[in-house]
Amino acid sequence: MNINATLIAQAIMFALFVWFCMKFVWPPIMDALAARQKQIADGLAAADRGKHELELAAKKANQELNAAKEKASDIIAQADKRASEIVEEAKGNAKVEGDRIITGAKAEIEQEVNRAKEGLRQQVSALAVAGAEKILRKEIDAKAHADMLKTIANEL
Repeated sequence: MNINATLIAQAIMFALFVWFCMKFVWPPIMDALAARQKQIADGLAAADRGKHELELAAKKANQELNAAKEKASDIIAQADKRASEIVEEAKGNAKVEGDRIITGAKAEIEQEVNRAKEGLRQQVSALAVAGAEKILRKEIDAKAHADMLKTIANEL
């Protein structure tokens, strides 16, 4: 056999092999590569979407956290305000109660003073009657009357 014929035959066989590969082997490989490329692209797109959704979820969680903190601050402020109102109300009630107790004590003191005055009046009248009785029993003497009045005055 001739080298030229062998080379031509090998070239023809190579051309047939290339045509066979291009016709029957190449399309499934290209389809598999395209499918794999599409799958990788879809995976990357899904990862980007997941990353974006994660960022959105983090922002939303931050917003919810801030809203909860504001709400907690409002509740604390309302509780402080209500506590102040309760304290002020208790102070007012205590003042009213204190005033009532003071008024009652003053009235009781006034009654005690009146009782003491009445007791003193009774004692003074009894002493005056006793002094008049002593004066009338003794003989009438100006000096004796003056001494007797001084004694009664000292007793009062």
